Amino acid sequence: MSVVSEAPGAAVKAAAPVRKKPQGRWAEAFWGYAMIAPTGLGLIVFYLWPVVQTAYLSFTKTGPFGGAADWVGLDNYRELVSDPEVGTALLNTIEYTVLGLVGVPVAVIFAALLSRPGLRGVAIYRTFFFLPVVTTPVAVAMIWKWLYNGDFGIINYVLSLVGIEGPHWIADPATALYAMVVVGIWMGLGYNLVIFIAGIQSIPKHYYEAAALDGAGPIAQFLRITVPLLSPTIFFISVVSVIGSLQLFDLVYVLMGGSSQSSRANPAFPSTETIVYLFYSKAFQTNDKGYGAAIAMLLLVIIVVLTAVQFRLQKKWVTYA
Repeated sequence: MSVVSEAPGAAVKAAAPVRKKPQGRWAEAFWGYAMIAPTGLGLIVFYLWPVVQTAYLSFTKTGPFGGAADWVGLDNYRELVSDPEVGTALLNTIEYTVLGLVGVPVAVIFAALLSRPGLRGVAIYRTFFFLPVVTTPVAVAMIWKWLYNGDFGIINYVLSLVGIEGPHWIADPATALYAMVVVGIWMGLGYNLVIFIAGIQSIPKHYYEAAALDGAGPIAQFLRITVPLLSPTIFFISVVSVIGSLQLFDLVYVLMGGSSQSSRANPAFPSTETIVYLFYSKAFQTNDKGYGAAIAMLLLVIIVVLTAVQFRLQKKWVTYA
């Protein structure tokens, strides 16, 4: 047996970490910033700058025919606090937002039904549910305006077949807001279904198999497995739904009559006017852009506060597996 001896000093030394040359780091940073530059510029030009400009305009006042804006300080915000129309529009918006959250559990239930193994025609069902999402809101509102018509609408016609006299849905202050909530939930159901179905499909199947072996039925599996493990997705949809509901405008504009004059002639308009519609009316109908900007800033603060509250509360009910 031969023994191979190493010469003194010939031991293999651990390789020192390779340090990048300064030129290499600068080049890497340059290309990194170059890749995000289009998105960054888009955010600055189309999002951040309009917010800054709106905040500035909220401290100014313009005449009824436009012209140079005069600095008025906090006058617009003082008027905002004392304006009863702002309070009414804000309450209508909050009520619509709260009622619109009913669409979240509805979407979860439909997503669970469409995710059942062995269900036939799933692709067709998903397509039908998703059609309102790819349809323009104005077209959707025009269709529902015809359906809600109190004189010759198809909804009241169907009700008349069973001896029920339907109301004038979008002309009655007692039903107009609820009618818009139904349309809003119907429009967002397809988008929510796509997200929830993806979330359900990511839940490991062995959870359901173990629950079935323990004797848990479909309802118990849905309540004890699907809903808890789907809670991060429910939280995401809830945040998106609240932000979207707070910005409601198109349904009010079309269902209530379109122009400022025709919409305000509708007796149900005061119960459906939202904060965004009020912003549109003040900024573009009466040309009071400073006051309209103050309303927009109020809406921005409300969205930020409610989103922060939702992120705070999600720690108590969202389960991250």
